[in-house]
Amino acid sequence: MMLARKHRVGGLVTGLLPDSVTWLTVYLVLLLAIPSRLVLQPLASAGAPSQLFALVGLLWWAWYQVSRWNVADTWHGPVRTALAAFLASVALSYIGAMLRPIEADEVSTADVALIAAASWAGTFLVAHDGIPSRERLDLLVGRLAMGGGLLALLGLVQFATRQTLVDVIDIPGLSANQQAFDFERSGFTRPSGTATHPIEYGVVLTMFLPLALHSAFHARHTSLVARWLPLAAMALIIPLSLSRSAVVGTVVCLLVLMPTWPAARRRLALVSGAALLGVVFVTVPGVLGSFTSMFTQIENDPSARSRTDSYGLVLDFVADSPLIGRGLGTFLPKYWILDNQLLLLLVTVGVLGLATFLATLTAAVVVLTRLRRSSRDADTRDLAQTLVASLAAGTAGLAFFDGFAFPMTAGTLFLLLGMSGALARVERPALRRPSRATSSEAPPTTVPGP
Repeated sequence: MMLARKHRVGGLVTGLLPDSVTWLTVYLVLLLAIPSRLVLQPLASAGAPSQLFALVGLLWWAWYQVSRWNVADTWHGPVRTALAAFLASVALSYIGAMLRPIEADEVSTADVALIAAASWAGTFLVAHDGIPSRERLDLLVGRLAMGGGLLALLGLVQFATRQTLVDVIDIPGLSANQQAFDFERSGFTRPSGTATHPIEYGVVLTMFLPLALHSAFHARHTSLVARWLPLAAMALIIPLSLSRSAVVGTVVCLLVLMPTWPAARRRLALVSGAALLGVVFVTVPGVLGSFTSMFTQIENDPSARSRTDSYGLVLDFVADSPLIGRGLGTFLPKYWILDNQLLLLLVTVGVLGLATFLATLTAAVVVLTRLRRSSRDADTRDLAQTLVASLAAGTAGLAFFDGFAFPMTAGTLFLLLGMSGALARVERPALRRPSRATSSEAPPTTVPGP
């Protein structure tokens, strides 16, 4: 008879369940490999397989909370505390929406948004509390980089063939909640991978890009192909995606990362980046003109005008319920297509909700920055800054579209937030151990706690 084995996984007693990194790897596959438009039809937009899997993760985490036997090693951390405040503000806005006169279609979308928020919490908590060690976290970082690389490779094939390709995928039990479209700009096909829109695709890639850079320079135990192929694929597809969100996100990543890199790495990045752009613009005629026109002709872009024209409308809606908003998910396209998630949060969850969401991001950045300054280990310092860059790119991307309506964007962002808290948690004891820093990055003179 095979006996059930119980072992501790970063505070979670898993029994027969896989550990958190295995769990999150399955989540990543569901998030990236299954086209976002395929959902469990009875649940509509709340039925994305990745979201349902994340809800199971939330139940797993909750089961542990009520059954654990040792709370001495519990570490909540500022990121988890801030996220709890954000989720409380979402719940408060939902209650406020149900108490006011509300249309039936708003009730439906508010319910879906509440389920989505619960799935974000599940992803975050399993990552934040469950990743057991730095080695397992590094493994997850590598898998995220590889996942981003495969997503980029799919985009390259879509660009070359001028086809979406994923529209032929049919999974039993899942139905398409929208048609697959061929997105074009200046005669070029805009790749979207398995995402629902090229903007989402670009934002997600820029969140993966810092992880690919970190793996390329630090994952010395893997092959050169596994280290550099994901980065090369992302570097190629970003200019070919013809997406302002991808370009802006890449610039944000580099602005965050490059000041902390050794001089040799900065020179390598600048030279190789310039060479890559030159090759792309020379070998694909017309791309350079299309690329530059995204910014030089922005005043003629209907989507850009839609964003700027919405500011007055936002203020009118905010005035109705400035503190808690009208309810997450209740600002429908029939009112306005608001391509700015930060403004959308202001409308739907109010000043309180937007402030607590920004506080969650800020808490993660502060924790990671303190860890980078305190750690004696060069790899840890680089990983901390890498996660800051990924979060910064994701936050910048939210200014370009309603990112929380897209499971791939929201799922990736909250996974990164959970990983940020997990890195701070698993590295707290390591700050007191001897240095592993390399000579290229000298350790700090003092080591305060995180």
